[in-house]
Amino acid sequence: MTKPAAQKRHLATSPFKAPDTRPPKHFAVGDQVTHDMYGLGRVIGVEDGIAVLVDFGSAQMRILSPYAKMTKL
Repeated sequence: MTKPAAQKRHLATSPFKAPDTRPPKHFAVGDQVTHDMYGLGRVIGVEDGIAVLVDFGSAQMRILSPYAKMTKL
């Protein structure tokens, strides 16, 4: 087995932007959401901290955490 990777520090002098340290978003069943690729949808299932199942009308998609492209309306 391998050990999980350690968190890397961000140096203030780095030309790269700092990693996102915001707390993860929380969604509940019934929340209306929008996704950059799939559009408007409604949450139909939640796996705490792992993923959410969203019905976008034409398809149901499982969106994995950290939900970078999805926002709650």
